[in-house]
Amino acid sequence: MTESDLPKADILVIDDTPENLNLLSTMLIDRGYKVRSVTKGSTGIRGAQVMPPDLILLDVNMPQMNGYEVCEQLKADDRTRDIPIIFISALEAVNDKVKAFQAGGVDYITKPFQIEEVLARIETHLTLRRLQNQLQSKNEQLQQEIRDRQHAEEKFATIFRQSPNPIAIVTIPEGQFIEVNSSFLSISGYSLDEVIGCTIAQLHLGRDIDAFMRRLQTRTAFHNLEFELLTRSQTRKNILLSVDHIDLNGTSYALLIANDITERKRLENEFISLVSHELRTPLTSMMGSLDLLGSGQLGNLTEQGQQVLNIGIKNAERLIRLINDILDLERIRSGKITMNLRSCNLADLMTQATEEMQSMANGSNIQLITEPLSLFLTVDPDRIVQTLTNLLSNAIKFSQPNNQVWMQARSTISSICISVCDQGRGIPAHQIQTIFERFQQVDASDARQKGGTGLGLAICRNIVEQHGGRIWVESIVNQGSTFHVELPLSDETI
Repeated sequence: MTESDLPKADILVIDDTPENLNLLSTMLIDRGYKVRSVTKGSTGIRGAQVMPPDLILLDVNMPQMNGYEVCEQLKADDRTRDIPIIFISALEAVNDKVKAFQAGGVDYITKPFQIEEVLARIETHLTLRRLQNQLQSKNEQLQQEIRDRQHAEEKFATIFRQSPNPIAIVTIPEGQFIEVNSSFLSISGYSLDEVIGCTIAQLHLGRDIDAFMRRLQTRTAFHNLEFELLTRSQTRKNILLSVDHIDLNGTSYALLIANDITERKRLENEFISLVSHELRTPLTSMMGSLDLLGSGQLGNLTEQGQQVLNIGIKNAERLIRLINDILDLERIRSGKITMNLRSCNLADLMTQATEEMQSMANGSNIQLITEPLSLFLTVDPDRIVQTLTNLLSNAIKFSQPNNQVWMQARSTISSICISVCDQGRGIPAHQIQTIFERFQQVDASDARQKGGTGLGLAICRNIVEQHGGRIWVESIVNQGSTFHVELPLSDETI
């Protein structure tokens, strides 16, 4: 049966006069309605209870039980209460009509009736019934959504209060605290009254606050950002910070979740420092021995021996780079390396980085294109060149022969942005947020095949953030990546 074959509605007709029943039934069936006809009020009540119709046409004058009594019983039953009932009667007195409406009827048609009038009133009340049902359904759906929301809010509130992780909710872009949990108060050392209403900057919660606030104002979520928290007692804590966005009463806020890694960081730094220094001495001696063997002063090697020696030298050099990068990164992160800031021409820094990487580009058959921008800014030139050469090195390593790598810069009123663009394999979307973390590489085999340590981008990020700037990447898999370095311009420069 198709939708067009279905009856328009199910109508129950209750009338003790067979002629009226036949007339109404024929009329309604011809107009596409399903009709059930009964001559007794009690039979009509039972039929409506067993299979509730969409509408009831009810006569007033019937033996044993009149129409008013039938209507009252139907309205008293939850199964039939909402069915619209239209009275059809020869009684024309106002009192009779009032009594019908008081019993629960929705309309009153006097006999003899006009067929078109009956049809019009039936359609009207069926439409009203459908609209009421739709409204009721929407209300029930809305009530369920409200209950679900309340349940989610209660669950969130419970997790928020009881979480062992410090959690805070702040406004965007001001970074003003509107709610924090007890774990946040415990790690920061502040009281609730001291925190609520203040901004992150006003509480001086860390030395990287400016960089963090710029990142917060981008309104992008990020996870596991290492951050040095400064407590009320000026104690420094290392935390991993994640930021997501939540909607409260139609307003977007930032949800900050921290994980205290202070002890883990201390042990990690001690281990890295110990291992790095303990490895450097024997590696230096090993490199000296390998160089001595390669010089031929201890005798000539066979061709196979020379190949083995070259492999040893290559891997020793890779280990030394790894150790140097680890120590370099830790010194920068701990503030043991002071940035020697001075006024520099950006064009000179870009040219120097390009010249240092030109040999590598030539060896990989990569065209290196640089568009120097002559503009003075206050930076540590050696560290900025280190950053640019690192970005160029990555772009060259992950480009195919005959590809191009570009480096260009543009300025705004308050900042300078340097971009390094390649046509390489790109970075998957799920790795965009973590690519600047330590030992993070797109492919685990890169360390072996490309000779990388997985620390270069982490070093770049720390250098850039030490300058009060930020670094990020835009990438499309199999099309290439563009790394952006934004550095602030000093008032003197501006």
